[in-house]
Amino acid sequence: MARLYREQALGYRTQHAELVERTRAAGPLLPGTPGSLVERSASGRAYWYRVYSAVPGGRPVEDYVCKASDVDALEAMRARIDFAQWCEREVSLLRKLGYQAADKKSARVLVELHNRGLFEAGLVLVGTLAFAAWLNELGAVIPAPARTLDIDLARADRLALAAPVPLLESLRKTTLPFQPVPAFPSRAPSTSMKLPGSEGLRVDLLAPGRTLGEAIPAPDLEWAAQGVPFYDYLLAGAERGAALAGGQCIPVRLPRAGRFVCHKLFASTRRSGLRDKAVKDRGQALVLGAVLAESFPSELAQAFDDAPKAMIDPVRTLLPLLEEQSSDHPELVSELRSGLGRAPRGRRGRPVS
Repeated sequence: MARLYREQALGYRTQHAELVERTRAAGPLLPGTPGSLVERSASGRAYWYRVYSAVPGGRPVEDYVCKASDVDALEAMRARIDFAQWCEREVSLLRKLGYQAADKKSARVLVELHNRGLFEAGLVLVGTLAFAAWLNELGAVIPAPARTLDIDLARADRLALAAPVPLLESLRKTTLPFQPVPAFPSRAPSTSMKLPGSEGLRVDLLAPGRTLGEAIPAPDLEWAAQGVPFYDYLLAGAERGAALAGGQCIPVRLPRAGRFVCHKLFASTRRSGLRDKAVKDRGQALVLGAVLAESFPSELAQAFDDAPKAMIDPVRTLLPLLEEQSSDHPELVSELRSGLGRAPRGRRGRPVS
């Protein structure tokens, strides 16, 4: 088997880290393209507007900035546009270097959620976009981009919001025509929203649940979440991260990388009749697991230690396959054998010799 990833050069990792740090300090981000400033006159008075493209293929949008006489507000917007242009250049360069970046529609959604304070309040980005964000954070390059048509969001509990923030309304604020996906049975609440067409972007809200697919009320978002077993484990200790999308870097919240690996391995055992998705889950787990085993082994070891027995037990049967698929990463093979082995476990859950 070939190696599952390669390391980014230190200089590029530093460049990505600077982009993330500056974005976190920037506050609300400008939606859409950076745009430009245009002066308009009406009733004998002059005003400044920001003209930009909100979504790919959409008509130009004009947002009021200030009166022509408000120099401070005008300069503040100029600085925000300059910063957005710098981010756009940085993201474009990083993408060429092998960093993972989602598309512009995903960027528009993530920016809206960030600007409404949802990630800061506890909303977590999971799924393939979280996998891509961790690859970027850890400086790992894989042969092909991690593509997805889904934005998977999760909440472990009520978000720390002063008042509910309607999720569907937030997505429609992007000007993208999101519609609820009908649930089955039809009387059940929807847990997903989607853009038209077979290739339309889909947004799913997930939460811890005993039964896969059960609807979990999310009154803080005026929506419902789809229950997923052991998501309480996955979401515990979620931390700050960043996602690249379109020409933007968006602060988000991510599951801990080690727990992401363990839960992806579990998820791959629950894809009955969905072989491609099971292969994708295992692939993401092994790539991220290899990075952790070689650079941050304690993170992966602790994730295995903390994993519920009922979650890990179904994964044990995969050990021979996982060993074969990660044979070029002996550190990962060792961690998998320790985490999935059947040996008696010590005080912290590690096998004892």
